Amino acid sequence: MTTPKKSDLTRSRILDQGRTLVLAQGFGGLGLTELLTASGVPKGSFYYYFASKQAFGCAMLDAYVTEYLAALDAIIARPQPAAERLGSFFSSALEGDAGSMADRCLVVKLAAEIADLSEDMRRILDDGVAAVCDRLAILLRQGAEDGSVIPQPDPESAAALLYSQWLGAAIIAKLSRRPGPLEQAFADTKRRFFA
Repeated sequence: MTTPKKSDLTRSRILDQGRTLVLAQGFGGLGLTELLTASGVPKGSFYYYFASKQAFGCAMLDAYVTEYLAALDAIIARPQPAAERLGSFFSSALEGDAGSMADRCLVVKLAAEIADLSEDMRRILDDGVAAVCDRLAILLRQGAEDGSVIPQPDPESAAALLYSQWLGAAIIAKLSRRPGPLEQAFADTKRRFFA
């Protein structure tokens, strides 16, 4: 096992602190001085790690999408009926170590902001959402095979609509500062998909 280089650890720390700050105040509200202070990196060092603020945003979103998909892949790999795996994925959206999907999802926080700001950042998030939907479609197909999920005529479309419902519920939960919309999405998911 190789030991990570100091520069890689520093870059990771900037990305992690940046994600925390972006979740709190958005991408546009993130100041580089604030980011470097929170990361414990000397002023002026930002451009050693990232060519621009947009390059930082792309790297942050790439890391986020990679992490998110790895967590979903771990759920998909479990030796359980597909409905249980779907339930695990969506129950983690209700509440986790960092709050609910409304609190910790960068798609919920940034989709509207970056769609007009950065084509590269928009594409990273859009590709990430498409990858999540592809994986949910896999679970819907597996569930139809193992009998735990109600068969869907078009699993890909059903998965995309399901994830859209959850993103919408997370936005409303964030707006209302109540968990009710996410809880309703979970109840509706069970009703419409679980056999």
